[in-house]
Amino acid sequence: MLEKIIGVANDALYSYVLIILLVLGGIYFTVRTRFAQIRLLGQQFRSVTEKSDKNGVSSFQALMVSTASRVGTGNIIGVATALCVGGFGSVFWMWVIAIIGAASAFVESTLAQIYKKRGKDGFYGGPAYYIEAATRKRSLAIIFSVFLILTYGIGFNMLASYNLQSTFSSYSFYSASYTPWIVGAVIALLVGYCLIGGGKRLISVTTLLVPIMGALYIIVALILCIINARALPDVFRQIFVGAFDFKAIFGGFTGSCIMYGIKRGLFSNEAGVGSAPNASASADVSHPVKQGLVQMLSVFIDTILVCSATAFMCMTSGVTPPDSSAEAASYVQRSLSATLGDIGPIFITVAMVLFAFTTLLGNLYYVDKTINYLCGKEPSKTVRNVYYIIASIVIFIGAGLSADLLWGVADILMGGMTIINMPIILYLGKYAFRALRDYEKKLKSGEKITFNKNDIGLPHETDHWN
Repeated sequence: MLEKIIGVANDALYSYVLIILLVLGGIYFTVRTRFAQIRLLGQQFRSVTEKSDKNGVSSFQALMVSTASRVGTGNIIGVATALCVGGFGSVFWMWVIAIIGAASAFVESTLAQIYKKRGKDGFYGGPAYYIEAATRKRSLAIIFSVFLILTYGIGFNMLASYNLQSTFSSYSFYSASYTPWIVGAVIALLVGYCLIGGGKRLISVTTLLVPIMGALYIIVALILCIINARALPDVFRQIFVGAFDFKAIFGGFTGSCIMYGIKRGLFSNEAGVGSAPNASASADVSHPVKQGLVQMLSVFIDTILVCSATAFMCMTSGVTPPDSSAEAASYVQRSLSATLGDIGPIFITVAMVLFAFTTLLGNLYYVDKTINYLCGKEPSKTVRNVYYIIASIVIFIGAGLSADLLWGVADILMGGMTIINMPIILYLGKYAFRALRDYEKKLKSGEKITFNKNDIGLPHETDHWN
């Protein structure tokens, strides 16, 4: 009954509200920034290399934290779910939501930089701070913060834990009665250990693991595409035919490729949701736009590279996808087994372990910063320890629950964040656009790129750009 209720709510949320907000909002930001996600691609790469103060968080480190949360189990199981239920055409709509969503990611991350705060260990901030600035009240910011904690601390982390244990289902030692709980316990203990080290340890772990796992995964995908090169023309044909099969789409929109492309694309790249700005605010940069450019790059890494890697590994294998989301993990493993033999499932298991681990750490980094906002200060050690214990228990429990229930809960919670965040960044977007013009003007003139809130006529108080 609970799964049915969540399913109905999800259909309504993603059939109407989120499609309008995300697609039209992303198009609006794309036009107002003059296609910055494509036009300024070179500047995106240059901004990543900017060095920070030795005690600060660099653009690259902030990118790795946000990418750690973005690049996760959703890039494997989420994409496989879209292929199983939405068909090959869903890949096209994932690409679309990533390209236009990158503009939304730019705006929200630039705003997070503009409104960031200075703390004992560096900068912090996120949507809660610019929501409060826009509304001049804490009430909506508090509601958003609660949604974020529920989404990333509970919904996404339970789902990541489930997705991880599900990759072991193809092995002979797997038992549905106890293996999920063993896997859940191990990952919960490892995450708990990293949490005890605080934000700096989270950043150091993700900075090390994310580039390694991402590069390895894409290399393997390229190798498989080369091996199965003969299948590529037919795969592209099926993607575009499926994407524009409007008779099938409108015959059952809630289960269509558009719906699943947007759902799984949003779950994976999180553009416009209001999560990545929490990492963006921590970066020590000379101009807010630089971190906005970096976050656009993170969306491309997540969807255009990693999600596409999973999709093409599966689609070129010749394995027919099942029509159930519960079989998404086994579909990926069977697809790789068709080309790599027994090595295929092992590779996916290793990738899932790394993806899940960094996702959990990235998610909890966001939760950590949001708790700071709710408390109005750095919480006491006791409060942190209680939260760390709860976070670890949630990860443990998630490993043994239902796939459909967990996907549904994660989608609804993420939708709640988006419904609050998108209207706010649409309202405050003019300051991000002004900041972009200021950045490009200084870049063109060759002068030193610095920023002051008066450069864009910002009427709100800031903690840093004065």
